[in-house]
Amino acid sequence: QVQLVESGGGSVQAGDSLRLSCTKSGLIFSSDALGWFRQAPGKEREYVAAISGSDGSTDYADSVKGRFIISRDNAKNTVYLQMNSLKPEDTAVYYCAARRYYIATTTGAYDLWGQGTQVTVSS
Repeated sequence: QVQLVESGGGSVQAGDSLRLSCTKSGLIFSSDALGWFRQAPGKEREYVAAISGSDGSTDYADSVKGRFIISRDNAKNTVYLQMNSLKPEDTAVYYCAARRYYIATTTGAYDLWGQGTQVTVSS
């Protein structure tokens, strides 16, 4: 089966940390760029972070710079999002997505999406 599956979401207090995981099956992972997006109730899906499949470079939205870290383990076909110093504004469903090689920051640039995992941060 070709799919992305997210895990690691949950309910936490402001200032806490979570680590999200996304595992891909059925396609070559190492050449893919992986992105994380999030969508809060009533809001559009927004870009969070991405990691390149060509050189491993990373990119972050301004809202999460210095707090979130994206990484990947190609041997496990998994991409991670370490989320530190969480804020209530981070509450959303988090999605991982895959595309070829290069980082992109728009939802339309990605070809394959997971089903999402809920992150809730209370103050």
